[in-house]
Amino acid sequence: MPQTGPCGPGTSPDFSAWSLWWGFNNKPYLNLKARIHSADTVTGSDDWILGAGTEDQTKGTLKPSQKQIRGFVVPALLKVLNEERGNDLITGALIALAKIGDFESDSGSSDFQKVISPFLKNSNQEISETAAIALGILASDASVPLLTQLMNDDVAARSLLGKTEVPFRTRAFAAYGLGLIGHATSDNELRKQIAASLVQVLGGSTFARRDLKTAAMISFGLTPLDPSAADYKSKTADMESAASSSREGQLMYLLSYYAEANSRKHSRTRHYRVRAHAPTAMAKLLSGNASGMDATRTLVIKKLLEGVGPNSRYNRDIQRSCVLALGQLVDARSGDPVHTLAHETLLRLSVTGEHQNKRFALISMAQIAARPAPAHLALPDRVGKRSSLRKALVSRLSEAKGDQSSWAGLAIGVHARALIAGDQSPLAMGALDALRMAARNSKNPSRAGAYMLGLGLCEDQDSAKMILGKLESFRVDETRGHCAIALGLMNYKQAIEPISRILAESEYRPDLLKQAAVALGLLGDKEMVGRLLEMLGNAKSLSSQAAVASALGTIGDKYSVYGLINMLHDKSKTQASRGFAAVALGIVCDKEMHPWNAKIGTNINYRADTRTLTNPESTGILDIL
Repeated sequence: MPQTGPCGPGTSPDFSAWSLWWGFNNKPYLNLKARIHSADTVTGSDDWILGAGTEDQTKGTLKPSQKQIRGFVVPALLKVLNEERGNDLITGALIALAKIGDFESDSGSSDFQKVISPFLKNSNQEISETAAIALGILASDASVPLLTQLMNDDVAARSLLGKTEVPFRTRAFAAYGLGLIGHATSDNELRKQIAASLVQVLGGSTFARRDLKTAAMISFGLTPLDPSAADYKSKTADMESAASSSREGQLMYLLSYYAEANSRKHSRTRHYRVRAHAPTAMAKLLSGNASGMDATRTLVIKKLLEGVGPNSRYNRDIQRSCVLALGQLVDARSGDPVHTLAHETLLRLSVTGEHQNKRFALISMAQIAARPAPAHLALPDRVGKRSSLRKALVSRLSEAKGDQSSWAGLAIGVHARALIAGDQSPLAMGALDALRMAARNSKNPSRAGAYMLGLGLCEDQDSAKMILGKLESFRVDETRGHCAIALGLMNYKQAIEPISRILAESEYRPDLLKQAAVALGLLGDKEMVGRLLEMLGNAKSLSSQAAVASALGTIGDKYSVYGLINMLHDKSKTQASRGFAAVALGIVCDKEMHPWNAKIGTNINYRADTRTLTNPESTGILDIL
C-alpha cells in the first residue's frame, strides 16, 4: 500500500533522534489543512473543475466542495476499483475512498463499506490488509461485526477470506480499525462492544501474535467509554467485564495490566512490549471528556511514577511510555504532592535518566509547563511550577552534551506553541533569547534543524532572516527542510520565493521536496501545484513518488483535484505514480482535519514497535500515507 514512514521507506531510523519524535508528532503543530482551507478569497472560475453551471458551495475557501468530491473524485476512485488490478492503484484508491467517507443511510448501512469489503478476500495480502484498515478509516459503525470477526480469526472470517486462518497482519489491522471506529462513534453501547472484544484479545493466552495484542491495547485507548456516575470499586474477579462497562473500569483494567506486580502471574499473557502501550492508552482515556475523574487521574499518575521511580523494576520500554504519558496527565500546579513529585521526577530524569528518557522527559516537561491546573485553584497555584520547568529546559539547552540540547531546543518550541494555542502569556524572553543564540551559533546540522523548528513553533519572526540565511548556507537536505518548515510556521511570506526555488530543484531529493512543499503550504503558496503534478508523472523511484504525492496532498486544494484525476486515469504513467495520485486525492479530500493515523501516533512510544505498527520498511500502520 502507499506508504512512507517518518524516516522514509527503507530507512533504518535512529530511535534517539529528535527528528523521529517530530515525524510522529508534528501534524497537530503544523495543522496544515486548516491553513490550506482558510483562504479569504478564491480567484478564477471553477467551471473547469465543477462543470459549467455547477454551483460551488465553497467560495471563500480552498476546501474541495462536496459536489466536486461526489461528482468527480469518488467516481474516479470507483472506476479504479472496478477496472484496475495493480496493487498500488487499488490500495491507494481504497485508502482515499475511506478518507473521504460516505453518507450512511437511515438503516446505518454504508455504501463505501460495501465497496471496500470485497477486497478483504483478495488473494494479495497487501490489498486484503489495506481493505481491513480502510474500513476503520471509513469509521462506519456497520463495519464493527466484520472487523471483530477478522480480528478474532473467526470461522466466518476464514470463510470470507477463503483461508484456513486469517493472516496475523490482517487481524492486527482489523484491531486498529476497531479502535478508529471506537474513537469516532457516538454510540456508547457500540464502544462497549468494541472494548469487550479488545479485552478478550488482550487476555489471550499466547504471545504468538504480539502485533495483535499491541494493536488491541492501542485501540482500547482510542475507545473511551462514558464515565460512570458512581465511583468504581476494583474487584479482580470482574476486572475484564468492568473494562467494558465504564471509563473507570477501563482505567482500572489497564492499571492491572500494566503493573509490574502482576507480571509474573500473567507471564504468558502480558508481554512487556504490549504493556508498554498501557500508559499511553491511559493518558488518552483521561484526555478530552474526562471531567469528574480527578481521583482516577491522580491514581494513574501515582502508578506511572512508580514505573519510573529510582528503584523501578519496569522494563525500559514501559518506563519510556510512562515518561511520555506523564506529559499528557500532569499540569503546572504547585502545592499538590503528586504533581510536585511528577515535576521532580521528570527534572531528575532529564539529567540522570536513561538515554531516551532524558529526551522524552524534556518533551513532557515542555507540555506540562504549558498546561495550567483546573480553574478552581488560585491562579498562582495553577501555574506555580511553570517557571522552574522552563528554566530547566533552558539549562539543558545550554549545558547538555550531544543531541540532548537539540531536544531541549525543540521542547522550548513545543512549550511556546502550546502557550500560543491556549491564548496564554507568551514564552519568557530569557528562554526565547537562549534558543535564538543556540540557533545562530550552531554549526551542527541536526542540532540546528531542531533549533530552527523550535523558533518556528515560537512564531519568532525576528529570527526569520537568520533562518533564511541558514536555509541557504547549510548543505544537508534534512536541515534545509527543517529551516523551510520553521519559516512556514512563523508565516514569513518573504520565504516563498527561495523555498519555491528549492522545491523546483528537488525532484530527485524527496525529503527536501516534501519539507519544502509543506513549508509552502503553511505559507499559502499555490503556484507550485502544477509543477508537482508534472513531478509526480515523471518520478521514477518509490521515495520520490511518495514525497510528491504527500506534497500534493499537503498543499493541494480544490484546484489540484482535476490534475490528480487526470493523472489517476493516465495509463501512460506508471501504476505506482497513478496510485500515489489516488493517495494525494485522499489527502486533499479527507473528511478529517488531521491524518487518520495521527490519533494513533501522537505521543506514542514508537520505540515499543511491532511490524504492524511501524518498521524500517514502512509497512506499519503509522507508515501509511
